[in-house]
Amino acid sequence: MPFAAITYDIKPGCEDEIAEIFTDFKRVSDPAVRDESGREVARVLGTALFIQDDTMVRFIEYQGELEAVARFMATQPGVQEVERRLKPYLAGPRDTDTVEGFVATFQKSTMRCISQLFKPRD
Repeated sequence: MPFAAITYDIKPGCEDEIAEIFTDFKRVSDPAVRDESGREVARVLGTALFIQDDTMVRFIEYQGELEAVARFMATQPGVQEVERRLKPYLAGPRDTDTVEGFVATFQKSTMRCISQLFKPRD
């Protein structure tokens, strides 16, 4: 399963305020990402969030196409709420108010993956 890492440039010194935003994060009830016809095209397996100084990174473990995952996340109420609440703590604006803006910001913020190692399953 691949991972993606999404960066956020944040104002230094606000780690506790940002951590508070995520204490009541509303996860989706179904991690399946579906196309217009209802067919599953991707799946969000897990996420993790790390923060230090002026950088926050969200790791996403997923199956399928990353752009489909980004579109899915753009429509999730919990993600929309977090993006809204993060705005005062960002070092620069992120265009995440629309699906297209969210996907473009997601793509621009995705770190280059140079290695993903997995132990073979027995």
